[in-house]
Order: sequence, then C-alpha cells, then structure tokens
Amino acid sequence: MSDNGLTPEIMLDMYYHMVLARAVDDRMWILNRQGRAPVVYTSNGHEAAQVGSAFALNRGEDWICPYYRDLALVLAYGMTPREIMLHLLGRAEDPNSGGRQMPAHWGHAKLHILTGGSVVATQDVHAAGLALASKVLKDGRVSVAYFGEGSTSQGEFHEALNFAAVHKLPVIFFNENNGYAISVPSRKQMAVQDVAARAAGYGMPGVIVDGNDPVKVYEVVKEAADRARRGEGPTLIEAKTYRFVPHSSDDDDRAYRSREEVAEAKKRDPIAMFEARLKEAGILTDEKVKEIQKEIKDIVNDATDYAEKAALPDPATLGDHVYGSL
Repeated sequence: MSDNGLTPEIMLDMYYHMVLARAVDDRMWILNRQGRAPVVYTSNGHEAAQVGSAFALNRGEDWICPYYRDLALVLAYGMTPREIMLHLLGRAEDPNSGGRQMPAHWGHAKLHILTGGSVVATQDVHAAGLALASKVLKDGRVSVAYFGEGSTSQGEFHEALNFAAVHKLPVIFFNENNGYAISVPSRKQMAVQDVAARAAGYGMPGVIVDGNDPVKVYEVVKEAADRARRGEGPTLIEAKTYRFVPHSSDDDDRAYRSREEVAEAKKRDPIAMFEARLKEAGILTDEKVKEIQKEIKDIVNDATDYAEKAALPDPATLGDHVYGSL
C-alpha cells in the first residue's frame, strides 16, 4: 500500500470504473444516434476526475450533488449500468426519478446521491445545505458539489461558497474545468485563469489538480474530506480536464473548437494514461485488460437489453408528487 492508502486492488477498481463509464457512455451515444434515446450528456474525458474523487469519499455515506456530466461519478458511487439505462430510456424502474426526469438528472436516495435540476449551480447551494445538516447532526458526513467552470459565473456558486466558509461547513466544491461552458471558452466567461483562485475571496483553500490523473484527484479530495471532518470548513477543488466529444448529443462542437485541438487533448486520455501506469507498475496486464473489456461489454449489453424491455411509467401516475392527494 502506498502512503495515500491506495492498494493495487483499489487502483485496479478505479481503472475498471473508468473503463465501464466510457463503455456505458459510448453505448448511450449509439442509442441516441439510432433514435432510441432522447439526449446524452457525456462524461467522456472526465472519468479520472470523477472516479478519483468518488473513491476518496465514504461512498454511500457522504452526500454527493452531481451535475449532468457526472456519469462516471455516479457509477463509481454505486449506481449500476442497468440503473443508468433505465434512467436514459425513462423507464418506471428508474431509481433516479421513476422515468420523470430527463436523462443525466441523477438522484439515488439510498446511495446518498441528491437529485438535481436543470438549472446549473443550484447543486452548490444544496450541498451547502446538506453540510449544514451534517454539522448540526454531527454525523461525520461530507457533502460534495460537482459542477463545470461555466457554473462559477452563477450567483448560487458564490452564495454557496460564502455561506459554507462563514459557517465552516463540511463541504467540498469540486469543479470539473474542461475549458468550455457549453460552446463558450473559459476566457470569455471568466477573467481569472483558474477557478480555484476564487477560493481566496471566501476564506477557504483553493486547490488545482490534474483532472486526468485519478490518483492525484483522490489525494486532494481525501485531504479536503479529512479537513472537513475535522471541522476546518470547505475546500474548492479545480480539476483541469477536457471533454472529448460535444457538450451533448444535440451539440456540434465543430462550431467552436478545431479537430486539431480535440486530437491534441486526446493524447492525454485519462484511461489510456492510467492503463499504461498500471501496466508499468505490474498491476495490469494485456490479458487482464481484455478480460475487463469482455466483462464490461457483457454488462453493457445486459443493461441495454434490460432497460429496453422494462415497462414505461403508468400515465396514471403523472400527477404523483406534483399535486396533493385528496
């Protein structure tokens, strides 16, 4: 075991979840292009940031407040590929919303994944609220809000950081900075180079980490979580990463970034780099890679078949949880 507590078995599990997320992501895109799924918001390229952070938390105990790009995060936090596909296809068994929310609106109460809405940055305030509850209850839990850098121009982001800092709440604000607020490059939506620089204005640490390295992400999130549990307040973490595909299945990223830029970014594919690192360390072999890929292919096929055969929500339940019952 290394000083950071990551055993070879844990790192292999991190790799597995990164590969699983990419495979589920790819299948979702295929279903969308075939007209079988409505819309896809990808985690493609963000896998290291999301999986590394999830493994640093007490999964199922700490609260996470994801945003729409957090497919790899929710898989690493305990959601199954079947549950992902049920959500994507709006089936009644969908644990996120029973088929009521549009895709990528994650929420799983049993796993402590707080349901989110379409308005960006509101999850920052929700995470601060959860952290306040944990402080009052003294339950030892940490809350984590996930968001893109575009969200940091929203008022809720600043309100959440200010409130959390004043009250020294056990919360982590985890920014996945991929350089684009949908189609707007970071330089056109914020004057500072780093999101983490904004932490100083609220009296909390601001940490920049390589979002393509799951081990480094694990280390900084673990440190922030330990700090929060000691009662020392919140941390703002900025994971520098890149999304390799369009913002969503309805987006054409050729309108705002060149193919050369994307190709250059793909040279730092977090999955390929972590795979090479594990092979060099003797943790992973070519044979094991093929075994994992075969297992994941079977899992994704099963999840797709299961969800497509699952029942749609009963139209009679349309008003449930919207109007009171007489």
